Amino acid sequence: MRAGLTEAEARRRLDARGAAPEIETSRSTASTVRANVVTPFNAILLSLGLLTLVFGDWRDALFLGIVVSNSAIGIWQELRAKRKLDELAALVAPRATVVRGGEARALALAEIVEGDLVRLAPGDQVVADGPLVEAAGLHLDESILTGESRPVARAVGDEALSGSFVVEGSGAMEVAAVGADSHAGRIAGTAREFRHPRSPLERSINRLLYVLLGVMVPLGGMLVVVLWKQDVGVRHAVDTSVAGMVTLVPEGLVLLVSVTYAAAALRLARAGALAQQLNAIESLASVDTICIDKTGTLTESRLRVVALAPVEGTAEQELAHALARFAASFDPRNPTLDAVAAAVPAPAEPADEAIPFLSRRRWSGLRIGGTRYVLGAPELFPLGALTAVAGEQQEAGRRVVAFGVAAAAFPADPDEGPPPLRPLGIVVLAEDLRRDARATVAFFLKQGVEVKVLSGDAPRTVGAIARDAGIPMHGEAIDGSSLPDEAAELAAVARDAAVVGRVSPEGKRRIVESLRAQGRYVAMVGDGVNDVPALKAARLAVAQASGAQMAKAVADVVLVSGDFAALPGMVAEGRRILRNIQRVTKLFVAKSVFAAFLIVAIGITPAAYPLLPRHLTIAAALTVGIPAFFLALAPSEGPWHTGRFLREVSRFSVPAGVAAGLGVTTTYLVSSNVFDLGLLQSRTAATSTLIVVGLYLVLALEATSTKRARLVGLLCALLLAAYVAVIALPGLRTFFELAVPNAAATTLVVIGSAVAIGFLWLTDERFVPLSRGSAA
Repeated sequence: MRAGLTEAEARRRLDARGAAPEIETSRSTASTVRANVVTPFNAILLSLGLLTLVFGDWRDALFLGIVVSNSAIGIWQELRAKRKLDELAALVAPRATVVRGGEARALALAEIVEGDLVRLAPGDQVVADGPLVEAAGLHLDESILTGESRPVARAVGDEALSGSFVVEGSGAMEVAAVGADSHAGRIAGTAREFRHPRSPLERSINRLLYVLLGVMVPLGGMLVVVLWKQDVGVRHAVDTSVAGMVTLVPEGLVLLVSVTYAAAALRLARAGALAQQLNAIESLASVDTICIDKTGTLTESRLRVVALAPVEGTAEQELAHALARFAASFDPRNPTLDAVAAAVPAPAEPADEAIPFLSRRRWSGLRIGGTRYVLGAPELFPLGALTAVAGEQQEAGRRVVAFGVAAAAFPADPDEGPPPLRPLGIVVLAEDLRRDARATVAFFLKQGVEVKVLSGDAPRTVGAIARDAGIPMHGEAIDGSSLPDEAAELAAVARDAAVVGRVSPEGKRRIVESLRAQGRYVAMVGDGVNDVPALKAARLAVAQASGAQMAKAVADVVLVSGDFAALPGMVAEGRRILRNIQRVTKLFVAKSVFAAFLIVAIGITPAAYPLLPRHLTIAAALTVGIPAFFLALAPSEGPWHTGRFLREVSRFSVPAGVAAGLGVTTTYLVSSNVFDLGLLQSRTAATSTLIVVGLYLVLALEATSTKRARLVGLLCALLLAAYVAVIALPGLRTFFELAVPNAAATTLVVIGSAVAIGFLWLTDERFVPLSRGSAA
């Protein structure tokens, strides 16, 4: 074995090179600030604010304070989440096994120097460039670098490039380039942008915002034409234009999604999960099918040998001695070998030839001297009477592997299967069901999430464990070693089977892709190299921090705690947050619909615009901004369907906005044209009607139970009291250009509010508080 660099030489080279630059694990601070400040709506609002400050009343530019506060809150929340995410990212960052002075140790990327000897094992990420100095059946996944999905065989002398992963075999490389000088480092240098692909919800909200932008142009043009025909002064024109356009802009909604995702990512981080994409929270909430491996999720990762059963004619001592030689001498290691080595310890011996275990071939081989040992699936061996014993143990949920001696040389291509075998016996291993496995499965089933187990173990073993965990099984577990080639037949298997055993990594991928093709939102939970194809195919990939580096690299969420039981809380949190996003969006869009209705309704009359920008600012704060803050934090239960987002929003917001417009228009036109109350009293009545109707919409949206109705009713009462205080206090009343409403104005507020609420009741029962069992 090569000794590698000495520690002193490595330190000298590290000092000469200097500290390696930090790798960005999340969006940069500058990018975060830019994303929260430079938005189309902020640009529109800033332009309107400057117009108001130059030509209008500075008090009508109050909405600029909301723009600043929204951006500040967004930046603060995202940077707060970024700090925690970067801390977690450091915990799961790739590390390499480096040999120095003859001793192997795990080092971070920043500590590796040129000339270091790095050992490679299945699942490892290649963290530097350099020639291979050892290679035993080594295959690398270079898809990130070349786009080639099939593993590439590499031999001694070949170049290993950073960014690739070890799929099978083992080896060692001498580092020639690391960090920014490596192949992956050079690629990263040309594209440092943090990847943040748009999720379905983000795309839906973007479509909504584009529609609102499209509506603003013709409505703005309509306002200009109306004001030109009325031949009003510049100040009046500015007041009217700004009032109409500002209300159309859903200023809080622009930042709502990014801030909410950041807050959700922070909550996930505190729960021990690293969201490697901020919008992974949406995928967590949208999952309707979750595929899991057995080991490490339903069962503890540790295995223990509970029995050795020799075949007839073989002494148990002979079986134990041969197993001990095999388990002690095999490299690379796996949990089965570690369990056997713990049960029958022996000193390691030099191996002449090794065939590593892979799920797709289900056997491993080792030649020591002139003896070729094979450990693998029982069905590969002629076990005779032990076949029934193995079956009984599998039915009891035990893992069974067979052990024997090969009668001929190992094949050049191990995928062809082992040579003829002479069995020595079987090894029975036990896995304990995780303490919280049943509760975790029960949660998913209650939430309408289907749980499927995809495992390389024997179908009967996996089926027994699944039944014990409470997973509903309709029929027996499926043998995944012979999945149908026909797409329709595979779709039926993927849809109906709760448990698939003896399934290869490729088989897992095919099942996940088939489920996705059927419209399922699939999550895959895995931690090994054999799970990577399925992780890549899933809508949401979840890996465990203790798993292979390759699995963590492709995952959307990494469970730093390694606890599968953390997922239910994450799914529940995700669904709560997204349902609340939908609620808040309804209020913002209702405000925009109201603005559009008011522009059209007032535009066809000679009346002055009923509201000043400052009236709309206080109304938006009391009926949208402050309620939205509480709604975003409110508890919420039930499923989540991203595809219904725009439909659900429009079903509420369009009638809600129209109703508010009807109420305000009725109050204003009657007060100014019929009762001739004057502009100040008429605008006060219109503002009051808007606030009353807006608070009613909050109540109708949230009052889904008696207890919730009381809490929301209390919030609305406090907000209404705040508005009354504004009118009652002379300084605030003057600032907002309001008046204490007289009897006629108060009566018209009641009438206008009744018109709006009556319209809502006739439209849909969802606008009647307590008429629904769950919030929409």
